[in-house]
Formats: sequence, C-alpha cells, structure tokens
Amino acid sequence: MMPENQRHPTGQEQSPASIQNSGQGKFEEIIIYDELRKQLEHVSLALFKELIRRFAWRKIDWRKLFLAGAVMSIAGIILPTFLLAYHRNSRFESPNGTMHLSKNLTEARLDKSQLVTSDPFVSLNSSIEAKESARVLRMRQNRRKTIDVLKVVHPPPRRSVPRHLQRYLQSLSSHEALLYAKREIEHAPLVENVGNDSYLYAPVFRNISIFKRSYELMEMILKVYIYRDGKKPIFHQPRLNGIYASEGWFMKLMEANREFVTKEPEKAHLFYLPYSSRQLELALYVRNSHNLRPLSKFLRDYVNMIASKYPFWNRTHGSDHFLVACHDWVQLSALFFNHLLNMVIVWAVGAPAKQRTEPRLWCSGPFITTEHVELKDNAIKALCNADLKENFAAGKDVSLPETAIRIASKPLRNIGGGIRVSQRPILAFFAGKMHGRVRPKLLKHWLNKDADMRIYGPLSRRVSKNMSYVRHMKSSKYCICPMGYEVNSPRIVESIYYECVPVIIADNFVLPLSEVLEWKAFSVTVAEIDIPKLKEILLAIPLK
Repeated sequence: MMPENQRHPTGQEQSPASIQNSGQGKFEEIIIYDELRKQLEHVSLALFKELIRRFAWRKIDWRKLFLAGAVMSIAGIILPTFLLAYHRNSRFESPNGTMHLSKNLTEARLDKSQLVTSDPFVSLNSSIEAKESARVLRMRQNRRKTIDVLKVVHPPPRRSVPRHLQRYLQSLSSHEALLYAKREIEHAPLVENVGNDSYLYAPVFRNISIFKRSYELMEMILKVYIYRDGKKPIFHQPRLNGIYASEGWFMKLMEANREFVTKEPEKAHLFYLPYSSRQLELALYVRNSHNLRPLSKFLRDYVNMIASKYPFWNRTHGSDHFLVACHDWVQLSALFFNHLLNMVIVWAVGAPAKQRTEPRLWCSGPFITTEHVELKDNAIKALCNADLKENFAAGKDVSLPETAIRIASKPLRNIGGGIRVSQRPILAFFAGKMHGRVRPKLLKHWLNKDADMRIYGPLSRRVSKNMSYVRHMKSSKYCICPMGYEVNSPRIVESIYYECVPVIIADNFVLPLSEVLEWKAFSVTVAEIDIPKLKEILLAIPLK
C-alpha cells in the first residue's frame, strides 16, 4: 500500500513516474535560479569595473552613478521574478500533484476542494465564507455603481503663466496688482464656445466670461496671509462635523493651502482671522444666560491685539481683513476667494462705504463683531446668515451656504439621486423642527392636505420606517427649504446633493454666492406670503 502523502487528491495512487517528474521540476527551478544569479553577479561586476576604469581620473557625476545603480537594483529584483514566473506558469508542483497555473482561479479552488473526503459533508466554515464572499462582492458592486454615478468634474489644471507676465506681476505692489486685475476683468474676453470649457455650465453663472477671467486672475495674483496668533480651541482648531462644520473645513483646508497662502504679509491682498465662531461659543458662552457680550469682547480684544502688533489692520482700518463665521462648506472656497478678490478690488479703487444697520442678537453672526466698530463696518464677513436686516452689507460681505456634515471622514456620503427629476413620484417634501416664523405657516397650509405635498414636522418613526429622510429627498422633484430662526438653511445644499430642486422660502435672504451664480437656473424662490399657493407655483414650472 502506498503512503498517504503519495496519494492523488481523487484518492488514486500516484505512479512513481509522476513523483519523479515532480522532483525533477523542482530541481530544474533551482538550477535556473542559480544560473541567473551567477549571470547577474558577473554583469554587476563587469559594470562596476567599467565604472572604475572610466571615472578613475575624472570627476564623477554622482547623479548618473546613482541612477545606474538604481536601474541595476531594479533589474536584479524584477528579472528573476518574471523569468521564474514564466517557468512556473508551465508547471507548478503542489503537495497534491502537478497543477497548471494557466487554469483560472475557480478551477484551482475546485482542485483544492478535492482534498476533502468523498463522503457527503457540509462544512460550516465554508458556508460562512461563501456568505461573507457574497457580501463583499455585493459591497464592491455597489461601490462601483456609486463611483459610476458620482462623476465629479474637477477644474482643469492651472494654466501656465508666461514668464514675462510673471515678472510683471511680481514687480507690482499688492494695490497695483488689484488695479491690474480690475482692468482685466472689465475687458474679459467673451467665452463663446462653452464646449471647450466642459467644467463650466454657462446657465449656472450670471456672466461666465467675467467669472472665468476673474478665476484665472485669482489663481495668478491672489495671496492670503493667515495670522498665527490666537490659542486653541478658539483659533486654529476646526470642527469638521455637524451643521457648523463648514467654517471648520474652510479653516482646515485654508491653513493647509500652498497656492493662495503666503508667509510674507507684505505681499498679501487679504488677511484671514482664523477663529471659529462655534468654538468661541462653546468656550465662552454660558448656556441659557442669553449674554453674548463676553464673546464680542473677546473678539474685540483679539482684533485690538492684531492692530497693535502688526501694521496691516491700521493701514486699511480692516478693509482687507476677513472672517468666516457662518459655518460655510469649504468645497466652494474657490468661488469664495473669487468673490473676495472682487470685493478687495472695489475697496482698492475707493468705492464709497455703504450705510449699515445695527445688528440684532445672534450668537454666531454679526452681533459678536459689534464691540469693534472697524470690524463691524469695514472687515469682510462671510456669513451664512446673509440677512439684509441683520447688518449684512451686500456687495462687501459674502453669503455662503450652510452645510451639515454628519461624518467628517465621509463628507460626500449619499450624494447623488440616481432618478431623473421628471420621474420622481413626490412633488414636494419637507420635514423638520417647528421653529421660526415660516415653518408653522407651511404646516398650517399643507400638513396632511395633499398627497403630492409631503409636508411634515419632525419625521416620525412610522414614516421614516417606510422611507428615510434622504430617500424622501431623492424621491422628490422639489425640496422645500424654509428658514428657521434665521434665513439660512442647510437643506439648500442637501437638496443640490440629492439632485432635488431647492425651493427657498426666506424673505430678505441674499442667496449664497449670488454675485457669481444664477440661482434662477437651478432653484425656485417663493415669497413667504405665497405659501398657500405653493403647489400651484410648482406645477406651473416646466420640467424641461
């Protein structure tokens, strides 16, 4: 009887000839490997002698020498791998007999599975592994589908600037560079063939030619200096999740930027005050005290310190300084800087200051700037609460969208709808808490009044069990975005994420980046007084 280790996986005994062939194959591998190693040693030695002979009385070019050594090392690693792999493709010796690697992976697994006995037997581990493999396969397929849906169009690489233009721009002072940018924007060339600029969709912009030229000049000219003063957590410590995450993302990406940020304040066109209004509130605000004066005093003292330590604030009385205190999502920072450049140009040419109204009480908006007059009146404020009645100066300040980030490591989670708007079954949807002046009116007229108008308060468990909040938005043609306590709402960005047309209901709201974007092309604005006619307004809009 032949020993067990000489049996074939099928249970048949192996012949002595097959065993001999197996040993012979392994012996051939060893011989080929030794010969290849000796040949490489001879080649390396010959090259080394030639290098010594050629460079014995000459100055050695160490870069070329290191390059040659790197090539030799890579060749010594890769060549044996390829040659041995080619040999093994023809024959591979396994403990269970000869198997050809030209077979596919499934056949190899089947051969391996024949090692078990021929009696009927079900392995619990194999069934678990099969279920796990199927689950992993489904996850990979879903991931591929998600990647196919998310075809994110990135801006093109920066255009190379001719050297003579670079030298000219470098010779200009910061003020002269802004004047040059202003002249170029006023005479922006007309963008005729938008097809060549596939990353831009003309109807979305108010003036695509001006935007394109302004963006190019921003990349060539704009420099921002970030003050390093200020201690954590209020300064230089961004919060990256929640509805206040956008200012944190702006701070994070801005401080890591090497394109716009400069370490030489004399070359800067803008100066960033890197504080977080959310961190300021968490650090200094006493809950339920309704006393925001400590916050505004803290910011006043910080600006006074900056003004006494550096000459830049007093030089312009803060007109070229900006803060981001409205919890904006930083993926739109390019548009933000483009707008800031235009605002600084307006300041540079001496535009008259506009009259401003006194702010109302608001913890993360204009109120905390009231203790410092120049900060309140002169500095550029990027605010989500872009309310014309709350000290928002249109034409100077920047309106930015509020964005809710649930998971910081996955800020684009659930993005995309997948269903065309015209094919979605729900006409309009809203669900949320009842605060502010608009939402109670919305529910009063539309709660349980019309099957096409899915208007709720907080989404109940009974409703969300059948269809989640995100699935509601992805199944609706229009997503209602009413104001809460303030005019801004994270639902505007959520709607765009889920490819649902945002319906904005907030009087006196300056829409985000409205100097650049044509909101009529991708949203609907309804006056608060027209809430009873909401369905009529939506049905009158053509879907094409």
